[in-house]
Amino acid sequence: MGMCWCKNKNEDTETYIPQTSTNISNTDPVYFANTQYTFVEYLVLETLGVIATLVDNEQEPPHSMLTLHDVADNEEGWIQVVNAMINVIPLEEPLGPSVITLLLDDCPLPSKESVVKVVEMLNLSKEAALHGRSNPPRQRNICVVLGCIAEKLAGPRNMDILNNGIIDYLLTNLSQDTDPNVILFSLIALEKFAQTSRNKMVILIKLKSLEVCPITSLEKWKDETHYVKRQVGFCAQWILDNLFIMENRQYSYQTIKMDHINAMLNTSDVSEYLKISPDGLEARCDAYSFESVRCTAQADSGVWYYEVCIITPGVMQIGWATKNSNFLNHEGYGIGDDRYSLAYDGCRRLIWYNAKSDSQELPRWQAGDMLGCLLDLDNQKIVFSVNGYSLPPCMHVFTMANQAAAYAQA
Repeated sequence: MGMCWCKNKNEDTETYIPQTSTNISNTDPVYFANTQYTFVEYLVLETLGVIATLVDNEQEPPHSMLTLHDVADNEEGWIQVVNAMINVIPLEEPLGPSVITLLLDDCPLPSKESVVKVVEMLNLSKEAALHGRSNPPRQRNICVVLGCIAEKLAGPRNMDILNNGIIDYLLTNLSQDTDPNVILFSLIALEKFAQTSRNKMVILIKLKSLEVCPITSLEKWKDETHYVKRQVGFCAQWILDNLFIMENRQYSYQTIKMDHINAMLNTSDVSEYLKISPDGLEARCDAYSFESVRCTAQADSGVWYYEVCIITPGVMQIGWATKNSNFLNHEGYGIGDDRYSLAYDGCRRLIWYNAKSDSQELPRWQAGDMLGCLLDLDNQKIVFSVNGYSLPPCMHVFTMANQAAAYAQA
């Protein structure tokens, strides 16, 4: 049974406005006139409030999400939904960026004209980035939206959207005086725009024209104890290694000492969009899909244990998997979603096996929490713990693992 790091979906951080018990289906315009939110903004917050309860890939979306889909079915409505997300998604709610990504992916594909209107409405520039520092939630959400648009509109339409104002806005956000959440999603937006080769070249030329490359300065944050800054450092390093190659800079893998590492995440046994650190000990996903990876070590007998420091408190499934476990990232299946793997998701507080989940009583995990994963092959049980507090043992995966081993030896 191989050690597996995670099944991980677009997992960064952001704040939760407590939900009321009001029925969202109440569309009385007088009622909404008496609240601090518009109808569309309330629908966005309602979706944010229930998104963690969606635990089944085949589950019917919540009513608020279906309503937003209908609202966004025309140009004006799509722009309203985008505006609402920018205005009301809070900063510290772990699923904030995921909700923006999910809603934009679920809504009908916008026309180029709709996207241009949104970009023009935001009026992005260097000055907008400087003035926006007093409102980090809005600026972070703008960057998430830009990244989603870049990913959704590939090819020529992507190239037509990226203008000098957007580039200046995103690069100005990379100043270390900016809120780290805004820096993080500015980096991710630049990465997603650079998926088109012409955009990549335009951004790279702009970076090289600067006296000091701001991404190079941010790379130093990779070892920060501030967890959002640490994410920034990880992304900056990954971008410099894989996208924006700078002269006279060594690739990170050339500078890492590996003598003390006995096992790492296996770059030959990983789904396509997962980012892995040069030392093979850290993984991150900024794609919409669920990405997974196994470890280079294999456990055949005895008792095995590993720990994972949670950097982002979003949706991840971390645990144990055999080689028979398949990674179907585009279908949303990974560790814990088949009969040959078992995982814990501390965001939704669920243990996963065979795409079914069992609720757990521990608090939702936070950045800095330590997840322990124990595999006892002698007694055929798996035990997860968070910060030393253990969950009940799990045994069900061993029946299928034993059957798979029997077939392999037949």
